[in-house]
Amino acid sequence: MSMVERIIGRDVGGAHLKAALVERGEVADVLQVPCTLWQGIEAIDAAVACVYARWPHARDATHAVTMTGEMVDLFPDREAGVIALVPRLAQMLGEDVRFFSEAAWLVASEAKREWPRVASANWLASAAWVAGRIDEALLIDIGSTTTDVIALRRGNVAARGKNDAERLQTSELVYQGVVRTPLCALAQRVRFRGVECNVMNEWFATSADVYRLTNELDAGYDQHDTADHRGKDRAATCARLARMIGRDARDANEANWLDLARTFRGAQLRLIEESVAQVLAASLLSVDAPVVAAGCGDFLVREIADRLGRRCIEFDRLLKTNGAAARWARVCAPSAAVALLLSKQREAQATRLACGS
Repeated sequence: MSMVERIIGRDVGGAHLKAALVERGEVADVLQVPCTLWQGIEAIDAAVACVYARWPHARDATHAVTMTGEMVDLFPDREAGVIALVPRLAQMLGEDVRFFSEAAWLVASEAKREWPRVASANWLASAAWVAGRIDEALLIDIGSTTTDVIALRRGNVAARGKNDAERLQTSELVYQGVVRTPLCALAQRVRFRGVECNVMNEWFATSADVYRLTNELDAGYDQHDTADHRGKDRAATCARLARMIGRDARDANEANWLDLARTFRGAQLRLIEESVAQVLAASLLSVDAPVVAAGCGDFLVREIADRLGRRCIEFDRLLKTNGAAARWARVCAPSAAVALLLSKQREAQATRLACGS
């Protein structure tokens, strides 16, 4: 298989490396591995090694890269993050690597110069790919850490914000996810057994604890350590939830802790819905525009779409892929999108060359 026919898309985040293998224009396999980049840039090396172990032929492929990892506090600023990550990735991935930006695909030297266009552009890759298949929609990607809410209109990305700072202002970026979000970021007060109480502003539990108890978080997506470095069984999860309100797990039964988890779930859902409402109000989308669901929190997207009275289309339904690869493509949408976008461009280039010859 030629390099044009095999493309690896990579979304380099601060907590995960997501990779999608595209062969002959279709997603063949998808992989997500933990990548604790904030602890050291060497985390990238280990994550890339995992990809090579899964796909030994990946070294001979074309590589399409997008990133958000430049945001971690390992780097003094975002520019330094991009400038550090680009050459390291280029060295590991080889000569045929391209970095995604709004304007064009960039080689490493260009990506360093054009760092503002490369930084945190993964949402744009997903949106651009979906916009090429659905004329009008609202793309909602609820991941482990963040939520993207992006309007698509007339086959184009209709986002008002272009970078993280602007997107936080327009509510198109929400720092809420279903795995890594500290529970103290969801609510300051909660009701427990009929009594209102304050929530401790400590990293005692995360959203993964909530969705683990509600049985909505797939264990395959629950890849990071817990807040207390203890287990992920229901007893340990209840203990972490109890700590958020100054209690021990033995102070109540599991049904009570499940109720508390549902309370936090409702609080997070409301926060995301507030941002969705703001984006919809500014978007001028028709009432018939569907919601496209992506991310490991797609179960929340489906609920939001239902509350809005809008049809929900899962990201992987836009692919020709089925089975586990399709499910993981939904979770790792930006990595699949960059691979598919570059594959489409390379195919068009090949067609033009063939016609010219």
